[in-house]
Amino acid sequence: MGERKEALMRVVVLIVSGIVLGVWGMLIKIFTGINFIWTLISGKSLKDLAVLSEMWNTQSYVYLRYMTFVTNERPMPFNSLTKNFSKFKR
Repeated sequence: MGERKEALMRVVVLIVSGIVLGVWGMLIKIFTGINFIWTLISGKSLKDLAVLSEMWNTQSYVYLRYMTFVTNERPMPFNSLTKNFSKFKR
């Protein structure tokens, strides 16, 4: 019964986290364009935008691991934000 309940919870997570990550992903595409143009003009990238993009990458990875039954660790907003998996530093 426990696994069935967890499987049904994935439907809720699919909808809620999917919407959040989808909107966030659209913003990341905009930020990527801004960062690209800024880097061409100034010669330096905007590190804060890069950090935000890395956070999105990490949360998307946690979401996909949960949705594909690799782990039962729920993604945000059902759990706290997971620290970055890569060694990207600000």
